Amino acid sequence: MKKLTNIELFAGAGGLLDGFEQTGKYRLLGAVEWLKPQVRTLVHRLETKYGEEYASDKVLNFDIQRTDELLNGWEDEKFGLNTGLDSLVGNNEVDVISGGPPCQAYSLAGRIRDVNGMKDDYRNYLFEAYLRIVNHYRPKIFVFENVEGILSAVPSGELITDLVRKGFDEIGYEIVDDLRKYALQDLTEFGVPQKRKRVIIIGIRRDNDKTDYQDLLHRFYDETLSIAKVKKIKTVRDAIGDLPEIYPIENPVSKLNAYSNNTGINGHNSRFHSLRDQEIFYDLAMDIQSGTNKYKTTEALIDLYFEKTGKRTNVHKYHVLRWDEPSNTIPAHLKKDGLRHIHPDPRQKRSITVREAARLQTFSDDFEFNESMVANYEMIGNAVPPLFAKKLGLLLPGLIQDIKNEEKNNAVLAI
Repeated sequence: MKKLTNIELFAGAGGLLDGFEQTGKYRLLGAVEWLKPQVRTLVHRLETKYGEEYASDKVLNFDIQRTDELLNGWEDEKFGLNTGLDSLVGNNEVDVISGGPPCQAYSLAGRIRDVNGMKDDYRNYLFEAYLRIVNHYRPKIFVFENVEGILSAVPSGELITDLVRKGFDEIGYEIVDDLRKYALQDLTEFGVPQKRKRVIIIGIRRDNDKTDYQDLLHRFYDETLSIAKVKKIKTVRDAIGDLPEIYPIENPVSKLNAYSNNTGINGHNSRFHSLRDQEIFYDLAMDIQSGTNKYKTTEALIDLYFEKTGKRTNVHKYHVLRWDEPSNTIPAHLKKDGLRHIHPDPRQKRSITVREAARLQTFSDDFEFNESMVANYEMIGNAVPPLFAKKLGLLLPGLIQDIKNEEKNNAVLAI
């Protein structure tokens, strides 16, 4: 079967794109990402894993909000010189556009931390740039991924999802009528060893007014996607249980050698943790391992934080991963600290490594993260798990064929 042509927007390090690439069913025309560490990581992946000879040309480092320049070319002090996305696409018809605007403005955690509830955040409206690119290339379908919080985000007095629906409707695309019922997916059900709910909006270009696109979308979400679900939930142990242990070193000379980090595995080295934090991590993990459950409640964890730091907080700061359960959500916030992602082995007294975070996000071990630890955690936390992306990518060609068959049959009936 002929490969589908695709464009990836807000590509990040390429979790969604990597899943599509794994299927062998897509031919990448271009990807857009404005952060340089993510661009370097994605280019390296495309070159080393998929033999993409022109990866550095296909991954455009630019601000998608400057849509006209993105399409037609730019000369810029920050982003350099480029002939633009149109020159990459050429005369090719675009079958699929995928990607999701940065989620911080929609996330519940982001709204809690921000004094204005993220209402003033420019990222609330990055979907408009996505919409303009879709309207420009007119793919048969698009995939728009985001956090659950987008379903309740009201930055301007109107639900952001209503604005998204209205915008795509105006350019001739149909999205499912009940996003919470259909588009909100629990990725744990697809084999991701992590509690991660995401809104997966599939949009279809309306080419025939006799075709029931809602029925096609309902069947895809209800029936087709179910094929990709697993019978047994994957756990933290399944994901990271075989990785080498990393222990704190007694009397380290410096922060750089505070742990036995010589694992030889890309990204599998611990960040620095103070002796105070190591002691807290040990107590919390041992509390679970021994079954004592002294710190089972939120109140107990808040009290522990006050006891150790002398500071009061309204939310608890600590969470230990459970070996025999999926992880809690892997967030971009991991770049700041790992207090809510403490390794379940009490002896290791640390938070999870970049490689462990990548495993919990279902990145394969040959996906290399060579940027700073901060950048690596951020790009992993913001990514779509490649395993889910692969499963979705395998199903989309069938959806496109179903759409075309329905449209063809309805066109014949209309004669």
